[in-house]
Amino acid sequence: MEVERVKQEFKTVDLFAGPGGLAEGFSAFRDARGQKVFDIAFSVEKEASAFATLRLRSFFRQFAKAPDAYYDYIAGRISKESLVSACPEEWQRAELETAMLELGTDEAREEIDKRLEDIIALAGSNTVVIGGPPCQAYSLVGRARNQGIKGYVASEDHRHFLYREYIRILERLHPAAFVMENVKGILSSKIGGEHIIDQVLADLRAAGGTDDSYRLVPIVDDDRGRLPGHMIRSENFGIPQCRHRVILVGLRRDIAETWERSGKPWPRLAPAVRQAKVAHVLSGMPDLRSGLSKTEDSSSNWRAAAVEAFEVAAAACRKDGDWLNDVTAKLLDYARILDRDDHVPPRSSTRVAPIDDNLLGAWIGDDHLTELPNHASRGHMESDLSRYAFAAAFAEIFGHSPKADQFPAGLAPNHKNWDSGKFADRFRVQGWGSPSTTVTSHISKDGHYFIHPDPRQCRSLTVREAARLQTFPDNYFFEGNRTQQYVQVGNAVPPLLANQIAEVIAEMLGAI
Repeated sequence: MEVERVKQEFKTVDLFAGPGGLAEGFSAFRDARGQKVFDIAFSVEKEASAFATLRLRSFFRQFAKAPDAYYDYIAGRISKESLVSACPEEWQRAELETAMLELGTDEAREEIDKRLEDIIALAGSNTVVIGGPPCQAYSLVGRARNQGIKGYVASEDHRHFLYREYIRILERLHPAAFVMENVKGILSSKIGGEHIIDQVLADLRAAGGTDDSYRLVPIVDDDRGRLPGHMIRSENFGIPQCRHRVILVGLRRDIAETWERSGKPWPRLAPAVRQAKVAHVLSGMPDLRSGLSKTEDSSSNWRAAAVEAFEVAAAACRKDGDWLNDVTAKLLDYARILDRDDHVPPRSSTRVAPIDDNLLGAWIGDDHLTELPNHASRGHMESDLSRYAFAAAFAEIFGHSPKADQFPAGLAPNHKNWDSGKFADRFRVQGWGSPSTTVTSHISKDGHYFIHPDPRQCRSLTVREAARLQTFPDNYFFEGNRTQQYVQVGNAVPPLLANQIAEVIAEMLGAI
């Protein structure tokens, strides 16, 4: 007779949580019997809009099936107050599960330590810590920006050392396992000539009081780079985006030794059977037009501006030489079609859109969703519409986004570094036939690096489109203004990747 297996659930603490990408993946993981393995006990985030998103998602997780009131709220039919009053107990649980605190401050330490004591009393050693300290001090872009700040001293930048608050919490909680995520720039970042990563690794290993309290375990079969087995290339694991991040997984020594005694090979992330592409998640999205940021924004004004943009781009291509003849023809075709078409796409749409991939569709879709949230275009300057139109049409013809030296002279922006080679991808189309480039928080500042592949729409990606590339479910609602929403999406860990990492951790912990 088969023995009934005792459910093993790990209380999970999510630090530097952002909008909750890691927690989404971990909380959604189920073992072979459909039982939850990772229960999100506490999530911490300091930025107000990301925290609002995080708490709302915590609320969503309180239900086996989200109530109609949730869908009414994300569709804008009811207020937050009405949502809370409709489900007060679930909202109260979400309030207990989330905290808006700045890690590293005395106030945060006091509150967090109280919560950790409660978690230890409830779960003992069956805990897991996940999260990623802020990456601005480690990223290549952030470091370049810091060098331009007069009087900047790296050793005085507190962001370099926020990971130590993560370490402090490991020391108090003694979790069974942890997951720490960061940008790949952390591998080359230095303070006083010493690589930061060496100190980070030493501190993580010693977080239990001895130099080898935790074992760092690679989770991919990849021997490339400075830290083999810890660099995750998301496009290899079914994510429609080329996102390369350092994922440090640690097991408490007793658990690691138990696994080693078993003689079994260490579990690894399983590569996807096929590569996910932009088309899989975006091709079915409702068409939108861009907005006009410098002139009165109306359908008729946009039509006139877009037709002119196609014609200006075509003229610039013609002047640049015969090699762009096919692009010229395509741009003129689009201009003619738009000029005589009575229909101009809207700037926003709530139509629920299909996904052309079974795995992604099962993860992102929601049969109960009747209105798609966060799908609205932003405004662009009219001078950029012709560049967007050219770049997308070029990508249709040549199969890749044009570099700066492939732009016609007539479309070159007034930028002193345009010809320097430093901005070769200043205007980048996210082509249908491959994963996108890394969705970053920079998408909040301009859309030049995230041009929609359909030339007729003359625009950058919406928040929902970026969220799909990040594998956020369509029912995942991003709070705040549009700029804040873009930042949240760009800073997050892809939830579907987090879900796969959760499966590896669960196997290491003997929970599946």
